[in-house]
Amino acid sequence: MAGGWLGPRKPIGGAHDAAHGLRKTLSWPHLVALGVGAIVGTGIYTLTGVGADRAGPAVIVAFAIAGAVCAFAALAYAEMATLIPTAGGAYAYTYSVLGETLAWIVGWSLILEYSLACSTVAVGWSAYLVGWIQSLGVDLPAQLLAGPHAGGIINLPAVLVALAIAGMLIAGTRESATFNIILVAIKLTALTAFVVLALPFFDADKMTPFMPYGFGSHVEGGTTRGVMAAAAIVFFAFYGFDAVATSAEEAKNPGRDLTIGILGSMAICTLIYMLVAISAIGSVSYIDLGKSSEPLAFVLRTLGHPGAAWAIGLAALIALPSVILVMMYGQSRIFFVMARDGLLPRFLSKISPRSGAPTTITLVTGVFVALVAGFFRLDEIAELANAGTLVAFIAVAVCMMVLRRRDPDLPRVFRCPKPYLVGTLAVLGCLYLLASLPTHTLTRFAMWNVIGVAFYLAYGRARSVAARNEAAAG
Repeated sequence: MAGGWLGPRKPIGGAHDAAHGLRKTLSWPHLVALGVGAIVGTGIYTLTGVGADRAGPAVIVAFAIAGAVCAFAALAYAEMATLIPTAGGAYAYTYSVLGETLAWIVGWSLILEYSLACSTVAVGWSAYLVGWIQSLGVDLPAQLLAGPHAGGIINLPAVLVALAIAGMLIAGTRESATFNIILVAIKLTALTAFVVLALPFFDADKMTPFMPYGFGSHVEGGTTRGVMAAAAIVFFAFYGFDAVATSAEEAKNPGRDLTIGILGSMAICTLIYMLVAISAIGSVSYIDLGKSSEPLAFVLRTLGHPGAAWAIGLAALIALPSVILVMMYGQSRIFFVMARDGLLPRFLSKISPRSGAPTTITLVTGVFVALVAGFFRLDEIAELANAGTLVAFIAVAVCMMVLRRRDPDLPRVFRCPKPYLVGTLAVLGCLYLLASLPTHTLTRFAMWNVIGVAFYLAYGRARSVAARNEAAAG
């Protein structure tokens, strides 16, 4: 145990008693599916159009840039997750390498990432459900389909799907992960069908001018445009692989399974995104594509495939809950490990003897996500999820580089190639994307962390298990 002005550090690979240790139930197929389940979601179904509006055909470059930044971060994650195979992901690594104070800030940021992303997808799923039902000629009470800020009382479908996913996670991690594999298969099948139907209509003329709004971010016509402006937005479509790292303590063979899970899910999703973007941009006008809120369905309808457009909408309706499942899983594990460390109320880290899952904190997470999804508009505040993710990615890359210098001889199951170059590129890329976010988003993110630090100083620091252990040892 070591400490300093940034607070105590937890020992790497510290053990936990049976009452507060998670059961090892996941193998690498579960982890790959968890990663793909989190990454492939509302982003690819909607952000292709948003990116086209901001970058034109060069949205393909924006996807590549966002994917590259995430790939650098994924390499750092793979080394840290196999070196410190415990629940908590970036929070746990920061705690062991940089200290408790920074770990709290990273954990608090991750709570923001997972909760807002989870609630946003729940609201998006509700919109898909309502639209699909209305296409069958059935009208539902408007007051039960939107929160107070949108003229309704509560977004009931969003609340119900959030609570249903929470119930599934309470039933057990392995059961939830197995169900997630089925949902991921449906999503991948739908996106593959889109590429097969759209790619034959590829027309090189639609790719010109390739970069109509330039590379850097700038305001044009009231909209922030440029390749980097698009990259800062489509980044949302990539993150989620970090949820795999939060499952480290439940992996049967962490060294092998986490490496395959993190890098495998990133490789699969990057390939899918590039193919989908090329197919969409090359088959219809990027100007028309940028005006559509459902770009993939728009492309198929334009190409004369209305039935396929309807089917892809149905596939999204069926499969999007997998994103909610993985994000809620990730958030509950962050909450769980912070409670186990004493920074949140300790009773929240109680494990169910039947399922081996942290049922109390999963229920609390589910209710919290359901309330946010049911009563709040998340159109602007959802961008806060990106800010929280970027901070976590920066922390993991820094932890990897610091630990390489501080403890170069630690046994590493996966060694990141050229760690200082990869780590530096991950940090610089994330900082660039962070700076590309709107000013009001960064302001709100700072306010969120001010609240978090105040809570830590008032509650968590005095109850820290690591601090108590350090005091007892010294």
